[in-house]
Amino acid sequence: MFKHILMPTDGSAHSEKAVERGIELAKLCGAHVTGIHVMQDYQMMMASEGMVPPGMEEQMDKQAHDQAMGFLDFVQKAAERAGVACQTLVVKGHHPYDAIVDTANARGCDLIVMTARYKKGLGALIMGSEASRVLHRSSIPVLTFRGLMSSDHPDKAMVQH
Repeated sequence: MFKHILMPTDGSAHSEKAVERGIELAKLCGAHVTGIHVMQDYQMMMASEGMVPPGMEEQMDKQAHDQAMGFLDFVQKAAERAGVACQTLVVKGHHPYDAIVDTANARGCDLIVMTARYKKGLGALIMGSEASRVLHRSSIPVLTFRGLMSSDHPDKAMVQH
């Protein structure tokens, strides 16, 4: 069925739950996984803002990379516990959805597994969600796990808010 599953993570509890479920699927399919975290491209952001304080770009990049490695460590350890082959990747991008889809295509992934979190009000209308954008741009299947669960969902007690 699936041979190579891409699993984006933002480090949230919802994202970790989606990773765990995706790894279960990978094990059932005999697939390997690639965990990915998309770091914001601060250089691009700061260049558009104008002034960049000396050393600030490197400091922000290092902090973001260290944080990303922590998120991806969760993916790596979860895959190891399940006996699923895994590699991890940190990429930079102005739009996470573009980086996710581009990485899936470049690496020959045949499924993307990620969380979809509920947003309310104006923010939902203006910003949408990364999962929605990935879904609309991707040419391969995207499996999303909802971040908002019904009160009777079996995993409800496990997710910390």
